[in-house]
Amino acid sequence: MKLFSTLLGCLVIAGCSSIPGMHHISGKTPEPEQNAQLSSAIVDVPAQANQPLPNANNGGIDAFGSMEKPVMIGSTPGAFKSLPLTRHVGHYVRNMAQDLVGNMEYVTERTPVAITHFSLIDSDLRETNLLGQQMAESFVHEFHKFRMPVVEFKATQFIRVTETGDYVLSRDFLDLNNSTPIQYVLTGTMTKHQGGFIVNARMLGMESKVVVASAQSFIPFYVVEALLPSESSRQNEIVDGVRIIQGE
Repeated sequence: MKLFSTLLGCLVIAGCSSIPGMHHISGKTPEPEQNAQLSSAIVDVPAQANQPLPNANNGGIDAFGSMEKPVMIGSTPGAFKSLPLTRHVGHYVRNMAQDLVGNMEYVTERTPVAITHFSLIDSDLRETNLLGQQMAESFVHEFHKFRMPVVEFKATQFIRVTETGDYVLSRDFLDLNNSTPIQYVLTGTMTKHQGGFIVNARMLGMESKVVVASAQSFIPFYVVEALLPSESSRQNEIVDGVRIIQGE
């Protein structure tokens, strides 16, 4: 009878020790292996919700939060490698156009307006870059949405048909009309700044030279560097101090 009681007591103790969570009752602390098993079974839903979904295209994220393999935008050699942009130059020009219209004087919906390229401020004001050219094109679009009569002074009175395409715009002043009715002109300057470009835009009277509207903005460097020059603009390049010009 004593032997039977002893065996029964051992079975009860063994059964209690095998039940999960009984260490709180018995006062025993779990082993490290048991701790690891318990923590692995817990799912942190908020932490997983903040984690980005895996994507084979954008690569992984390193310990510093940077992309290990940036996205390739374009498949041609020398394509721009960066994260996909959600804003481009046109978004910043849109805000500047709204500022110009908000403080504009004398310019109405019947006033002919011309738009020129933006010049580099530390040059002789006769130099620009791809950013200055694209901003002028974007301003044409934004001002047209405000129903302002924008004059395209680079338009010719004929269509030039060539092997590479059909064109109506020209940069040759001999092809252009000298009597274009322009009363106001939008121009501006660009200052290269740490992290981007400071852009100063102003509307001037062609005869009075008076500033009738102005705006200022800052365009980040990653937006500027997203503008890619075309292959035709790379024909005249400098190699070892010598300018290489493609022959006919």
